[in-house]
Amino acid sequence: MNRGRRWKILCLTFACCVALPLRATAPEEPRSAVGGDDKQQVLQLEDEWVVAEKKHDASTLRRILDDKFLASFGPKKPIDKEAFIREIVSGDVDPSVTQTLTDRSVIIDNDTAVIVGTDTQRGMKNGAAYTIVARYTATYIRRHGHWLALAEHLVMVPDPK
Repeated sequence: MNRGRRWKILCLTFACCVALPLRATAPEEPRSAVGGDDKQQVLQLEDEWVVAEKKHDASTLRRILDDKFLASFGPKKPIDKEAFIREIVSGDVDPSVTQTLTDRSVIIDNDTAVIVGTDTQRGMKNGAAYTIVARYTATYIRRHGHWLALAEHLVMVPDPK
């Protein structure tokens, strides 16, 4: 092999050895799933989750919640997807109940999204109006191009009286 050809092969080998690891560690370009912005998709999914809870819609909850889903409420032991759904759909649908999510902050990092916000529920119980306010953290994961809820933690905000 002549000296010029060996030099080209050496330069090409060096370029490949340097470029490939650099590409592998380069920051990933932001990406959106088909159909729009990730942040908007996750917020929309969360809004669908609220409607499904209000309507006691088990099939929609099963679609929204990942099979590995866990929920925790304050100091109570976490519950899995099916226990969560049973808890939500038990009892009658109460048309007086409203649930509003506010103060939502969203973090998207590749195929993971986290939302921290305030969940305010209002309704009537035994003829008396009630309001429950909680802070929540919900974690979402993108699987096969679709966002799913992976975990939720809810803590009641004490009444400031």
